Amino acid sequence: MTSSTPNSTLPAGSTEQWRDNKRHLWLIGLVVPSLAFIAFGMFQLTGWSVWVWIGPIIILGVVPAIDLVAGLDRSNPPDDVIERLEQDKYYRWITYVFLPIQYIGFLGAFIWIAKPEWLGVAELSTLDKIGIAVSIGAIGGIGINTAHELGHKKESHERWLSKIALAQSFYGHFYIEHNRGHHVRVATPEDPASSRLGENFYQFWFRTVSGSLKSAWRLEKKRYARKGKHPFRIGNDVLNAWLMSTVLWGALMAVLGWQILPLLVIQAIVGFSLLEVVNYMEHYGMLRQKVGVGDRQRYERVDPSHSWNSNNIATNVLLYHLQRHSDHHANPTRRYQTLRDFEESPVLPTGYAGMIVLAIVPAVWRRVMDPRVLAHFGGDITLANISPRKRDRIIAKYSTAAELPSVVEERASASVSKPLDQHGESTEVMAARCPGCGYTYEVARGDEHEGFAAGTAWADVPDSWCCPDCGVREKVDFVAVESELAS
Repeated sequence: MTSSTPNSTLPAGSTEQWRDNKRHLWLIGLVVPSLAFIAFGMFQLTGWSVWVWIGPIIILGVVPAIDLVAGLDRSNPPDDVIERLEQDKYYRWITYVFLPIQYIGFLGAFIWIAKPEWLGVAELSTLDKIGIAVSIGAIGGIGINTAHELGHKKESHERWLSKIALAQSFYGHFYIEHNRGHHVRVATPEDPASSRLGENFYQFWFRTVSGSLKSAWRLEKKRYARKGKHPFRIGNDVLNAWLMSTVLWGALMAVLGWQILPLLVIQAIVGFSLLEVVNYMEHYGMLRQKVGVGDRQRYERVDPSHSWNSNNIATNVLLYHLQRHSDHHANPTRRYQTLRDFEESPVLPTGYAGMIVLAIVPAVWRRVMDPRVLAHFGGDITLANISPRKRDRIIAKYSTAAELPSVVEERASASVSKPLDQHGESTEVMAARCPGCGYTYEVARGDEHEGFAAGTAWADVPDSWCCPDCGVREKVDFVAVESELAS
């Protein structure tokens, strides 16, 4: 397995003087939800319709240009300051403030579209209304990134804020599918959010939109099945997220008229499509190899080589370090300000904003990215995640004479299903802890949300179950610990 080696430009012994040079730059992320106000003000000032298209202009034009000029930032926080950075509430309040700005702009934009007289301005043309919907959708798409940051956190209020951020785009099931589906299956053919070599963005879009929805529902249905209950209840995180969107859209149409529905749909499609194009580029062609033999065969654990990274500073501060995707998959609950760059991570030729432009044109995307996938796997294209319908053609084009070695190594396991005592006898596990994020399953307490009643034995927890907090470590990875409830 590839080792995880973070880059560091910090001289030894200087961690006590370390400062986050991007501390105030993170505020730039709040420019995005403010675009709605800029569009309104500049349109009224100049009368130029170009301002209503400010969302795609900034995201697809201005930010990629700034990325090329601003350069890279590969600096990492030292290990001994990470905890201090994590506890600094300044960083999380930046993400909290994003949401009210996003929603005030969203509501104001639809008032502008449907009831301009309330704002004392003139009626807009149909094309201008579409432009506003597209821009609001682009803002909502970046808002999904804020939802992504908040949804991974353990605090319940941050998880609810994540659902609120997703309500605008009617994509609340992302909260479940991303955390409990994508993070478990990432860089495998089974993951609808991991794009395949040879698959263009438009093919991926249809596969991931439908596949992610089905996966999210299956995950919640499975969770409720463990409780012996049907999934059609308010506690279902897919249904309550959709209910939030239904209430939001319904209230808007009740006040502003049903005529805004097509524009609500347009902004939603733009929003979640922006999310999915980012998903498309994050793991293109990446494949975790299978290790082990027989019943113990499984995909290797996620490491920094399974995600495309970028250190272009402009997009990184705009997207809260989303481009440091390798560390995010290794440590999903880690906050954005502490994410690190790794030497072994494959690197995109530019930031996410510029890569979106390339993804829109499949021929250009493949010309740029396919050789990079080949290089990442040392010239052995059979190690990549390849589109099934193009597999033979791609292998014929890129294959070498080298045979793919048979991977039969047994992966070291920290399984605690049947630990032994000093006499070699099987002992009962009363508590097991995720070695990644620290989540602890207590037999005496169980986990009602996961469908395990108090007293559910560790042996009765399905082998397919994974950590509900980080979504990275499976049951076999958990380690036995002393129960905090033991007398």
